[in-house]
Amino acid sequence: MLIIGLAVSMAFAVTAGQATAKPSISKQAKQICKKKKGKAKKNCIKKQTKRLKAKAERERKKELNRPGVTVRTTEGGIPRIIADSWRGLGYGYGWSLAKENICSMADIYTTVRGERSKYFGADGKWMLTGNGIEFTNLESDFAHKRVIAENIIPKALKMKPPNGPREEVRQVVDGYVKGYNAWLDRNKSKIQDSVCKDQPWVRKINALDVWLRFYELATMAGAGAAVDGIANASPPLMMASADSSPSEENVTAEDFEALNKPAAIGSNAVSLGSESTSTGKGMLYGNPHFPWSGSERFFQSQLTIPGKINVSGGSLLGSPVIQIGHTQGVAWSHTVSTARRFNFFRETLVPGDPTKYIVDGEQKAMKETTITVDKGNGDTETRTLYSTKHGPIATSVQKQPLFGWNEDYAYSLFDANANSLRVVNQFFAFNRAQSVADMRKALEQNQGVPWVNTIAADSKGNAMYADVSVVPNLTDERITECNTPGLGDVAWGSAKVAVLDGSTSSCDMQKAPGAVATGVLPPSQMPIQIRKDYGSNMNDSYWLSNPEAPLEGFPSIIGNEQTARSLRTRNGLNQIEERLQNGGKFTPDTLREFINNDRHYGAELLIPPLVTYCKANPTINTVDVSAACTVLENWDLADGLDSPGAYLGREVIGRLLSVPGGPWTDPFSLGDPVHTPNGLDTTKPQVGQALVDSIAYMESKSIPLDAKWREYQYVTKNDEKIPIPGGPGGQGVFNVITGVKNTTTGEYDSVRHGSSFIIMASMNGSKCPDVKTILTYSQAATNELSPHYADQTKLFSQHKWLTDRFCPGQQKNSPGLKVTNLNGGSKAVKNGW
Repeated sequence: MLIIGLAVSMAFAVTAGQATAKPSISKQAKQICKKKKGKAKKNCIKKQTKRLKAKAERERKKELNRPGVTVRTTEGGIPRIIADSWRGLGYGYGWSLAKENICSMADIYTTVRGERSKYFGADGKWMLTGNGIEFTNLESDFAHKRVIAENIIPKALKMKPPNGPREEVRQVVDGYVKGYNAWLDRNKSKIQDSVCKDQPWVRKINALDVWLRFYELATMAGAGAAVDGIANASPPLMMASADSSPSEENVTAEDFEALNKPAAIGSNAVSLGSESTSTGKGMLYGNPHFPWSGSERFFQSQLTIPGKINVSGGSLLGSPVIQIGHTQGVAWSHTVSTARRFNFFRETLVPGDPTKYIVDGEQKAMKETTITVDKGNGDTETRTLYSTKHGPIATSVQKQPLFGWNEDYAYSLFDANANSLRVVNQFFAFNRAQSVADMRKALEQNQGVPWVNTIAADSKGNAMYADVSVVPNLTDERITECNTPGLGDVAWGSAKVAVLDGSTSSCDMQKAPGAVATGVLPPSQMPIQIRKDYGSNMNDSYWLSNPEAPLEGFPSIIGNEQTARSLRTRNGLNQIEERLQNGGKFTPDTLREFINNDRHYGAELLIPPLVTYCKANPTINTVDVSAACTVLENWDLADGLDSPGAYLGREVIGRLLSVPGGPWTDPFSLGDPVHTPNGLDTTKPQVGQALVDSIAYMESKSIPLDAKWREYQYVTKNDEKIPIPGGPGGQGVFNVITGVKNTTTGEYDSVRHGSSFIIMASMNGSKCPDVKTILTYSQAATNELSPHYADQTKLFSQHKWLTDRFCPGQQKNSPGLKVTNLNGGSKAVKNGW
């Protein structure tokens, strides 16, 4: 284990980017006393050793509290943090993040402390924007305070790695807290952002706050989707009103439809191996489709301790590690996985006492956690929340009240991410990887990727796809053994939500061979593929990462196989197929076409046959559609800013995809999964009506039929409208932009989520990989006073990119470079880094 910051035996002197050791104290003392002889020399060495040790201890203590850090801020507001220790690395990150996003961060820490009601009102709304589910502040506070009251974080911190944090990670977090607080000490009175200026909820943080934020992110797809179900669960006799949940006998598959809807967030990622690139090395395209506002935004940075770590990329707010990015040898990205992260246990209750349950014929009392929430203005509310040995009692998930607590049964939630902090170690290991082999090793050793696939490419020409993530240890055989009839059968059959029999310990979560924790699938039962051509994922399951080698035979809880892929998945696979046909290769420039071309795959499939139909039928249901038909015929079938007819195309395609039974003539074929279903069934009357209704809508908003997105899709920053290219992923647009339509004007005048931190990496084997990035909403997306409030957004609007300045020489040549030395600066920088 590394012990960082001990100047007793080591300091850094940097030559040509390498760290060399300073002589030991013993050698230094002997050098000082070398001219003395005999007893005088012996006494001199003893005296100098004592002096040097005392000096080193003073330096060590200074380093603990005020570590030297240099921050080079390059164009786009990207801090390149150079430190001499892990604490220094965290310090620089905390300082830099607070500088650009203090209001957002203060809001996040208010949330994880369970204090939203106190400052923002109990009835106010809160959303963990990563899962897109809205709860009240009061519900959020009770759910978050439960985590604190039950000492979940202290228990995890006591665990040995990988379940508990590595020592280096603890030091990074310690430094992060000090850096964040140091910025606040110096600048709180200077905050001018009206969102948080002079607000009492902007205050210093501690290490618990940081771990709570990591925990919140890790459990976002499990307990984070059941916030209201946990916060509002109470025994039936204590219910304020009758439980509205459907009974087990009456529940249907339709009740679970909402759980099958695509996640509010998503992503595209493609890893290219040596057989598919002009360089013969690996390339990566990564583009998470994350929120443009709220707590799940990315922040770009580079973290460097010469000789120990050098990684550049993006991370979700409050995460002082890189979560998507690259080192010198490997680049990686993530996409939201289809795997379930939770399951329920049906607890059989003791007759007459709904807070006791039966296991193996014996009665057990539920654990009671009493929590008081400050609602502000001197008002408080106290509730008792309940849990069993399987997890907290929850009556709903994803806002679906399907798990009612009645006199017979209650349901406890098992979240596979809820009992450790492996997630932090996982990304820390990625940050020091130099190859796909290292990435695989990190996955298998830490088993901490919370709810995403991992896609990576390296300078050796390897391309990886993996869904080695945290999933409940539920094989199909285990489901057959332990899933309950009634609700359990329907929940599993329609939504892959298991409801296990909690009345028998034989159905408890088990530790699988090769798993690092109880209740999670081991890596050996999860899909991973390393190839020399390519891997990919666009939020469908693992099955068709590469159509040449489908992945099959894995537990159903991870995802489906041999089923139709989304239009967005097919868009990506078609682009890869077209580029590689006849021996073609990807170059760094053509890699960027995944975004720059704004291809609309739904349009490519549906508009040509619709044009044929409307040209043959210029009047549909008494409406003249000829002008609209001409516009669609001339549309370039892309969602670029200057594509006439793109607005009309989106309206039409949205309606076509809603045709009952689908608009297709040719159904999905297992023999051609990339290109089916296809064809437009013009015999369905809803097909022609889709064009008629689209024309009527645009006329009602006075929007011309040939409208382009340059005028109708934008964000406004500092009173400037910035046009945004891209469109809905559900229609097959690869450059996903989920705009929010103004119901009055018809304009898309804001962006909910979509393309966010985009990385295009050519891992060419050099010390300075060829990497381009863009953070679509900019580094300081909510700080109107920052010079980095809109700068990258304007670049994204023009399909322009930033060069990732990975090497010191590149950084020093950055236009507008700003250098900040914290606590005297980094010794490594002073010595030439």
